[in-house]
Amino acid sequence: MRIKRSILLIILSVISFLGLAQQPEDKINKETLTYKDTLQLDFYSIEKFQSSVQPLLILVHGGGFASGKRDGKNEIEFSRKMAKKGYAVASISYRLTRKNDVFNCDCATEKKINSFVDGAEDLADVIVFLSAQTSLQFNRNKIVLIGSSAGAEIVLHLAFMHDDYRFKHLAPISIAGVISFSGAMIDASYINETNAVPSLFIHGKKDKLVPYETAAHHFCSTDKDGYLMLDGPVTITDRLKKLKTSYFLAYDPEGGHEWANKAYQETDLVQKFIHDIILENKVSNSSFERKTVKLH
Repeated sequence: MRIKRSILLIILSVISFLGLAQQPEDKINKETLTYKDTLQLDFYSIEKFQSSVQPLLILVHGGGFASGKRDGKNEIEFSRKMAKKGYAVASISYRLTRKNDVFNCDCATEKKINSFVDGAEDLADVIVFLSAQTSLQFNRNKIVLIGSSAGAEIVLHLAFMHDDYRFKHLAPISIAGVISFSGAMIDASYINETNAVPSLFIHGKKDKLVPYETAAHHFCSTDKDGYLMLDGPVTITDRLKKLKTSYFLAYDPEGGHEWANKAYQETDLVQKFIHDIILENKVSNSSFERKTVKLH
C-alpha cells in the first residue's frame, strides 16, 4: 500500500511539474506609435508589470546619424529582455540627418552639432508625447534614457546641454537617469546641480571613434572640417563626482567602439544600476573593468 501511495505521489509530482513547465511565458506586448511626422516608436511592456510605478526606459539606437533603426536585432532583444525584467521600454526612431552622407572627419563640425541638436529635439518630443499618453502605464518620474553611439550622444546632449544656446529651444524634460553605450558630449561643464542625474557608462578604453576621455571626435586632426572636441565618460564622471552624483563607469581596457553594440548584452548590469542607484538611491561612484561579455 505504501509503495502504491509513493508511486501515486511521484506521478502527481511529475504531472504538476510538467504542467508548470508548459505554462506559457509572459506575453510581451509591443505597440507601434507615431510621435511626430513619420517618426515612430515601439512600446514594449508585459501586462503583469504595467502600473503607475513601472519605470520607463527610452532606447535610442546608434548608426552615426546615417543608419540604424529602432527595431534592429540588438534593439529588439534588449527591449524584450528589459521588459521581462519589469520595465516599460520605448525604442525610438529619430531623424537620420547624415543619411547618404558622412559623419567622420570630412563632415563639417557645424553639421555634426546640428545632428546632435536635431536628435535631442526628437528625443525631447518623444518624452513629451509619451508622458501625455494616458493609456500607457509607467512612472512619469522614473524615465531613464539609454543610447548607443550616436544615440548615446543624443541622450547625453538632451540630458546635460540644455543651458547651451544651441539646445535652449528644446522642451524641458525631467529624467531619472542616463545610460550611455560608447557615447560622449560637447562640453561636460554644462552638467550642473540642476541637471546632474545618476549615469551609467559602458565604453571601450581604446575607442577610436568616440573618446573615452576628452579628445576629438573620430580623433580628427585640427585641420579637418570635422574637428570637434568631445568629452567622454571619464571627463563626464569626473564632473558628476564633483557634483556628488552617482555614476557607474564600466570599461574594457582593450575595447574599442564595438562596445556600442556589445553593451546591449549587459542587461544585468543595466538592471542593477537602475535598481540600486535610481530606484533604491544607493550612492555609487565606481569604475570597473568589463574585459569580457557573457553572451545571452
